[in-house]
Amino acid sequence: MILFSAKISKKHQERLMKEFPEENFIFCNDMKEAKNSLSEAEILVTYGEDVTAEDVRDAKHLKWMMVLSAGIEKLPFKEIIQQDILITNARGIHKIPMAEYTIAMLLQVVRKAKTIYERQAEKQWDRSIKMDEISQKTMLIAGTGAIGQEVARLAKAFRMKTIGVSRSGRKVEHFDENHGTEQLHNVLPQADFVVSVLPSTRETKYLFNEDSFRSMPNHAIFLNMGRGDVVQTEVLLEAVRNGEISHAVLDVFEEEPLPEDHPMWIEENITITPHLSGISPHYVSRALTIFERNLASYRSKGKNVINKMDLDRGY
Repeated sequence: MILFSAKISKKHQERLMKEFPEENFIFCNDMKEAKNSLSEAEILVTYGEDVTAEDVRDAKHLKWMMVLSAGIEKLPFKEIIQQDILITNARGIHKIPMAEYTIAMLLQVVRKAKTIYERQAEKQWDRSIKMDEISQKTMLIAGTGAIGQEVARLAKAFRMKTIGVSRSGRKVEHFDENHGTEQLHNVLPQADFVVSVLPSTRETKYLFNEDSFRSMPNHAIFLNMGRGDVVQTEVLLEAVRNGEISHAVLDVFEEEPLPEDHPMWIEENITITPHLSGISPHYVSRALTIFERNLASYRSKGKNVINKMDLDRGY
């Protein structure tokens, strides 16, 4: 039995039942509703944030969990490993919206969109606004997976130099240079734009620290759309206030939602978005396409399953 705690539309439900008529699907709106069927489920499709250790222990027959998102850090790893449950995710489906978000936000900062909107509201014809260009600059991207590669590809349209930083440092398409994370501080001084798309793991937690921001040029823009714990909130806030970087664009935070009284909201040189860089009308369709491919593979002895997670690494 295939149990959905992830809410999907009737259209998507009908598509799955038509594609796999031999399967027994149970579609629920959330985990609270799905709990009644959890003990019988062989496959669970979830967004990942609603699964507790107790849920995993109750799911006696669970063999595979499909997470319809990229992040799996909130899953109960210990219980999943104990029960030898296969975990796959929707890695790769976010690359188009997140790459577009990156370019859009950097253009807004560099071309002073906030100031322009303010002048319009004030009915001021102000041609003294100082703008810059993103073309022919250097972009450092921490995380060279599908999203990082797509960001680098779009950066190339602006004739940027692209530097990739990853755990392995292996050569990746669309990057002029690739380095391991141990070389991060050596290459940060070159970067006009620093983009983090890193997952949340033991190795990435607080990877960007005080020395990182001191290493960046003071005109650099830091954009984080990976996970909030790649940098301590106070460290980043102080880096902006001290002029160690010129601006921060933040889609993710250590604490989400960001509290209403947090000083970041009113900091002139910080742009905040509420964890929406990956939003797209095509999100669910793309995620289910991966699930459908993997379901066909899973039923044929599990060969060629894609996006299999390594729980020891955390991604």
